[in-house]
Amino acid sequence: MNIVIINGSPRKHGRTGIAARFIARKYDCELIDLSDGTLPLYTGEQDQAELQAVQSLKQKVKEADAVILASPEYHSGMSGAIKNALDFLSSEQFAHKPVALLACAGGGKGGINCLNNLRIVGRGVYANVIPKQLVLDPHCFDYEGDGLLEEPAKLVDGLMNELKVYMKAAALVKSEISSS
Repeated sequence: MNIVIINGSPRKHGRTGIAARFIARKYDCELIDLSDGTLPLYTGEQDQAELQAVQSLKQKVKEADAVILASPEYHSGMSGAIKNALDFLSSEQFAHKPVALLACAGGGKGGINCLNNLRIVGRGVYANVIPKQLVLDPHCFDYEGDGLLEEPAKLVDGLMNELKVYMKAAALVKSEISSS
């Protein structure tokens, strides 16, 4: 099963990146790291579709069996970096694809608004955003080990288990449609 996780943080050393790298390592997911700065600002102009970074993003998401969108919560919403990346994508990459949501919160505001923003945009590109979602707070991280502490890691296990259920369901639906 091919799972892609998108680190939606523009920060090279942020908590969202730690969580995304942890998930990529533990679950053998392909990591798209928006903190590398290779994706340009979306303008909607056709010539951007020819850029290698844009083509790579579209291809990786389209070929994935599932996607995890990970974002810090900035001012009660998703990061501009992940919104920018999602603006390059469409139902061509996401239609009926299982998508899990993860927010990294700080400042005591909880992350729920980020998750709601991601869920709305997911609906806009016809993704199958799964019900289970996760918020990780600053105390959840093993900063020196570039990972998560034990209890938050178990929460990620739960998210991944539910994502895999939806992946299996999506595969069954695809096989039914192709055999019809």
